[in-house]
Amino acid sequence: MKKILVSECLHGGRIVRYDGKEKVETNPIFVGWKEEGRLITVCPEVFGGLPTPRVDSQRLGDKVVSRDGRDVTGEYTTGALEALRLAKEHDIAFAIMKEKSPSCGVKLIYDGTFSGNKVPGMGITTQLLREAGFKVFSEEELEEAKAYLESLE
Repeated sequence: MKKILVSECLHGGRIVRYDGKEKVETNPIFVGWKEEGRLITVCPEVFGGLPTPRVDSQRLGDKVVSRDGRDVTGEYTTGALEALRLAKEHDIAFAIMKEKSPSCGVKLIYDGTFSGNKVPGMGITTQLLREAGFKVFSEEELEEAKAYLESLE
């Protein structure tokens, strides 16, 4: 059975989001994969040593900065490298990552101004996974991910 790497906030079971809230994915496709035991959970921010809850951060070019002005690029990079290690270890089919996150965003991220504006872009983990050759979908692309998985199996 092919495994799927997923943002832990989508999986549920442990609070990992910056705001201490849940964003559990309830789409039947995702729930089915969860029930089958396909999902490998990752939270790059937590892997990088950041607490929950934590000050929110946004990607600004190659850096990630927190709302209070701290450069947290190192923590985000450390977490992304651990997610990549797990992707390789489990020989994942693909990843499903949380859209708009500075770690996991797939198509959109916040623009780094903390004004709520979104711009086309990827989180650090998504970028690293793609550079390593892994396909990455967001939680908004589960139909496409399902079709891709079916093409592999």
